[in-house]
Order: sequence, then C-alpha cells, then structure tokens
Amino acid sequence: MTRVTQRTMTTLGMGVAGTAVFLLLAGATQSFAQESVAVRATLVKGALPVDDPDAAAWNSAPQAQFPMSPQVHWQNRIQEVTVKDLKVRALHDGTQVAFLFEYADPTEDPDDAAGIEFMVGDKKAHFAHGQPMAQVEGGPVNIWFWKNKDGKALDMNAKGFGTLKAQEHQDVKAKGAYANGTWKVVFSRNLSTDHPDEDTQVKLGEFINIAFAVWDGRKDGAGDLVEKGSQKAVSSWWYFRAEAPPDYSGYLYAALAMGLTLAFQFVLIRKLKKGQSA
Repeated sequence: MTRVTQRTMTTLGMGVAGTAVFLLLAGATQSFAQESVAVRATLVKGALPVDDPDAAAWNSAPQAQFPMSPQVHWQNRIQEVTVKDLKVRALHDGTQVAFLFEYADPTEDPDDAAGIEFMVGDKKAHFAHGQPMAQVEGGPVNIWFWKNKDGKALDMNAKGFGTLKAQEHQDVKAKGAYANGTWKVVFSRNLSTDHPDEDTQVKLGEFINIAFAVWDGRKDGAGDLVEKGSQKAVSSWWYFRAEAPPDYSGYLYAALAMGLTLAFQFVLIRKLKKGQSA
C-alpha cells in the first residue's frame, strides 16, 4: 500500500469516527435523562387517563420507584410505616399532567391517603412541608392530597408544619382504585395555573423538585389511627420533568456534519489522486 493510499484511509477513518462521536453526543443528554432517578412525564396524544388508574395508556409511561421512610422531622414522629416504596408514572398532553401512584397496602381503609409536594417559585424549601431548618430557610410548598373516604383531591399550601391550609381555588383532581393489596391513585392538573404564588408551574423540558407522602389508614387495637397527620411515610426531594415535544435539530446537525465530512473527504481524495498521478 502506497503512502498516499495509507494517508487517504487514515483521513477517511478519522472523518467517520468524528461523525460517530458527534452522533453519540447528540443523544447523550436524552439518554442521561432517561436513566436518572426522576419522574418523567411522557407526551401523549389524545385524552389523559385522569379517571382510570388501570388504563393501558399508563404502560407507555416510564416507571420510577422511590424509597419511603417514617417522618422524623417533626413531633408526633412515627418509627415504622406500612409503605416502604412507591412506584410513580406520569403523562401529559401539553395542557394537563397526570401522575399515577402505585403501592402495596394490605388493607383498604377509609383513611388511606397519599400526597404529592412541589416547591413554589424559586425559593428552596425543605421537603417536610417547607419547614424552616438550619440548612434551609424554608419556602412555600404546594401539596396535592387525596384521601380514600373523600374520593377527591385537595389542593393545599404550607410553609412549615402547622401552616397547612386548603386553597380557595381547587385545581387538582384525584381518583383511587384498590385491588389485590395494591393502591393505584391518579392525580391530575393543568401544567400551569393562574395562581403562580400558590401553585407550582410546570414548564415543558425543565426539571422541578417533587416529593411524596403516603398514609396507611389502618387502626390499632384501641381504634386509633396508626398513621395520621405528621405520622406518615415520606420521601425526600426528587426530580420531575414533563417531556418537551421532540426536537430533531440534533439529527439535522448530525446529518449536516456527515455531509460536510463526506464533502471534505471527496475533495481531499481528488487532490491526493492528482498529486499521485503527477
């Protein structure tokens, strides 16, 4: 093999390798987001299954699983809780977002309950109802709450324990279904509302904080609720992102890069061949 031919092959190899690296980098961000420990709401066409926890559409949403532990940040603590982990899926249609909770509970009780918590605005808040702590000043939180015997959602705010109150406007809906020792609960709301000081605003493609709480409504031998109020299973802050519509610009740039690489190689090969024939 002549030196010119070897140089040509090396140039071709470098061009193809460079293009491959570009293509890998173009998809790196998407792959990282899919593998992160976060809830990702998939964009769907058509109506969301806001009233059907068992709808087949939920199977298209990636499932995230989060550990749950007893609430120990406030008085009336609890040392043991029934729910040890929570499975969460989410869907959105560009206007509304819906979350599906799924968790094991040995019995269906009237006081079984669950909730989602979000930060409101840009101020950081502790996941314990936005309670001011030494390391976190505290900020308002938005809580979506569902209880089995009520059969509906309650949209609330808090800025620390003892400050929880229902909003005058109620934007959240919820529906629960119990079967075979498992609760499935759907929460839904518009992505954005007219009350940014009270409601979390979901912007497509952006990560926001999210936390969860679950109450097992069983009673002890004396007839008292075992889990109530601050005595509950909770998570710390995790992340949530509503998927933005597909952006194909990365593929366009990759195709452009491939075209430029091939054009450069074509011109270079012609020049090398001319030099070799001379």
